Amino acid sequence: MKIHEYQAKAVLARHGVPVPKSGVASTVAEALKRADEIGKGPWVVKAQIHAGGRGKGGGVKVVKTREELEGAATRIIGMQLVTPQTGPAGQKVRKVLIEEGCEIAKELYLGLVIDRQRERPVLMASAEGGMDIEEVAAKTPERIHFLPFDPAIGVTADEGARLGGEIGLSGRTRAEFGRLASSLAAAYVAEDCSLAEINPLIVTKAGGVLALDAKIDFDDNALFRHLGHEALRDPDEEDPRERRAKQWDLSYISMDGDIGCLVNGAGLAMATMDIIQLSGGSPANFLDVGGGATAERVSEAFRIILDDPEVRAILVNIFGGIVRCDLIAEGILAAARSTEIRVPLVVRLEGNRVEEGKRLLAGSGLGIISADDLGDAARKAVAAAKGAGR
Repeated sequence: MKIHEYQAKAVLARHGVPVPKSGVASTVAEALKRADEIGKGPWVVKAQIHAGGRGKGGGVKVVKTREELEGAATRIIGMQLVTPQTGPAGQKVRKVLIEEGCEIAKELYLGLVIDRQRERPVLMASAEGGMDIEEVAAKTPERIHFLPFDPAIGVTADEGARLGGEIGLSGRTRAEFGRLASSLAAAYVAEDCSLAEINPLIVTKAGGVLALDAKIDFDDNALFRHLGHEALRDPDEEDPRERRAKQWDLSYISMDGDIGCLVNGAGLAMATMDIIQLSGGSPANFLDVGGGATAERVSEAFRIILDDPEVRAILVNIFGGIVRCDLIAEGILAAARSTEIRVPLVVRLEGNRVEEGKRLLAGSGLGIISADDLGDAARKAVAAAKGAGR
């Protein structure tokens, strides 16, 4: 679950991470009021959307006067902001963060994710913070330093300071960086985050450190432990199909291809998308109906896939372990009859009660394309999508 920058900063501040004075606004009048509450300028007007690269897209503006602030807020609120992470359609800006201007001596990077190889969280720090951190990671990965830690123990200020020393910090700045790193690690564990990132983390001209930006993603599987997190959700920032999928306990992520995927199991779903790509096609989504799929959930999964106007074909790939292939077949047929599927439908079934499932599909008279294995299914789905697109 993603949240806005202003919400992420509030979460981090509760755990002792220093952040600038700021206030959120959804109108120009509110923006001016927030600026007055902060004090004299300069201020920064920052678009609040669930995407990075806002500065490159024109969603961040430094202003010195109330007139400049009014003009910037007028332009940014309501704009369709396009960044490298939004795609060409962009995202509508409904809120801005008004923040005090800061004297920046240096921009750093500090982030925290789970390291799957080490099987524990890891702090990542770099002296090359700012908008081009992705380029740093790709071209000069040696400039990123790592500190794995046990979440049951956390990170001490001294350990954080040693990490700060590795990226060239010294004196007061190194000590403050250590305390901030310790607080960030504590917030990450306490709030059950899957990502916590400060980019940039700035060094002020006085030698202090400050979280100038913040990004937090919460682990969806832990939301039941944090009742307040749900209130931070912004439905306007979420794909409506993804919201519907959550209501049906379906794992759905929209993508930019034209072959809809309906699969049971996350690993099998990813393998299915890979083989579609290898066969010359492009998946329109990730959709895992789970091990306990029912006919009703499968029907809703079809409706969600078909709500994407770019879908030219659908590939169903089911391995019947816990879930029975005949129940999946019933769901496919129910969906086909109730939603009037108008694109080619390729189905590959294997496993528990597969023969019963295949008989149901074969006797339906609905023109379903049967596949013998995953490779065969992918090739047929790609050919069907290309034919439907002509």
